[in-house]
Amino acid sequence: MDVPLTIRQTQQGLVKKNYSMVEIVDNYFSRIDRHDTEINSFLTLNKKNAYEKAQEADKLIKTRSQQIFFDKPLLGVTVAHKDIFLTKDLRTTASSKVLENYIPSYSATVVERLNKAGCIVLGKTNCDAWAHGASGENSDYGPTRNPWNKIYVPGGSSSGSAAAVAANFTLIATGTDTGGSIRQPANFCGVLGLKPTYGAVPRYGIVAMASSLDSIGHLARTTEDIERVFDVTRSEDGYDSTVKNSKISAGRAEVKLKIGVPKEYFVKGIDKEVAKAVYNAVGIYENQGINLVEISLPHTKFAISVYYIVQPAEVSSNLGRYDGIRFGNKRSTFGDEAKRRIMLGTYVLSSGYYDAYYLKAQKVRTKIIEDFDKAFETVDAIIAPVSPTPPFKLGEKAQDPLKMYLADIYTVAANVAGIPGLSIPSGFNKEGLPLGFQLMGPRFSEKVLFRLGKVYESAVNLKPKVAIK
Repeated sequence: MDVPLTIRQTQQGLVKKNYSMVEIVDNYFSRIDRHDTEINSFLTLNKKNAYEKAQEADKLIKTRSQQIFFDKPLLGVTVAHKDIFLTKDLRTTASSKVLENYIPSYSATVVERLNKAGCIVLGKTNCDAWAHGASGENSDYGPTRNPWNKIYVPGGSSSGSAAAVAANFTLIATGTDTGGSIRQPANFCGVLGLKPTYGAVPRYGIVAMASSLDSIGHLARTTEDIERVFDVTRSEDGYDSTVKNSKISAGRAEVKLKIGVPKEYFVKGIDKEVAKAVYNAVGIYENQGINLVEISLPHTKFAISVYYIVQPAEVSSNLGRYDGIRFGNKRSTFGDEAKRRIMLGTYVLSSGYYDAYYLKAQKVRTKIIEDFDKAFETVDAIIAPVSPTPPFKLGEKAQDPLKMYLADIYTVAANVAGIPGLSIPSGFNKEGLPLGFQLMGPRFSEKVLFRLGKVYESAVNLKPKVAIK
């Protein structure tokens, strides 16, 4: 059987009895068994439980047919969770040997909500250890490879999640985005990735990286699927105090939407094919009657500096709990990148340096937020590249942390400002590697981004593509 590539196709096929849920799960595990030894997208599989849930889903569909989808809107949807999402009774390692054998006693809010909506968990996906990375090479369990070309990186830190969706090992996957860790791997693997507004989706039960920057999102193959999963995962849970039941704006219904093109994102150093892909998307939106205007985000050039002060500072604090006493292995088990960020963070927070680095970074952060606020007074969304380059080769930047950090240059600003971002694939470069662009909007404007994503998909007749046949 051909595994369906969207939620709508999956559920329609189940109702029509074109296939059973057990057959779908069997097909995914068969693909994983055949191909994932090369990709390394999964760290832990959940076979026994997945087949049990698939049998339950088949019984529900048989007895209640389409009505069951009102109670369980994601029934029949397979999901792979980034391995920093706690999953009750299923190993969670954060891709670090520190937590090599950790079995959580409870699940993250997002995991619980997806389970309740009918999702079936296939397993836990590889990532840069503790979500520290932009390539997928920092996992203590080996790097994930890009399924479009295995000598290239899939992006990070949600590397396994992006690769698993691209390779059709699962219908959707979860991820976290602290500085681009959903949008960049989605872009490198040719799928869609959503970084929601900070405070839209609960972080409870997810291993913290940098608490003022972490956003909980997901990856899929269409905007419609991204929206459907977001509608299930968002809103208060009573555990994460940053999350409020804020109204998600769909924008102005009877007024033409206006997209801003920030001149600071198209400067020396951006790959020509990357820039061309974004400008092509600009042209498509213009042809659809959407107004495009040039805008300025003057403090954008400081975003990467602010991020790499604030983020390591918060990392050093959050990783302090892994002391090798209450749970986990000794601190000497931390990998090189975790140690690097702990040392950087401890330094900028130390006496005599706090004002010079951390406090100043927070002041500049306010300026970056003000830039976005000003821009959104005149535009509904902003279009920009996701990465300055297409996917790069494994090992190409591994020995140069500064080069690796600069891979986040176009994504970190959204995290610093707390605004949503949606990464959308747009095609391939001459080497056959994915290209795309991102849309960013004001806080709680995800519905605007979804509107614009659907406009683009419709205009170019964008069809989901699978990396491995």
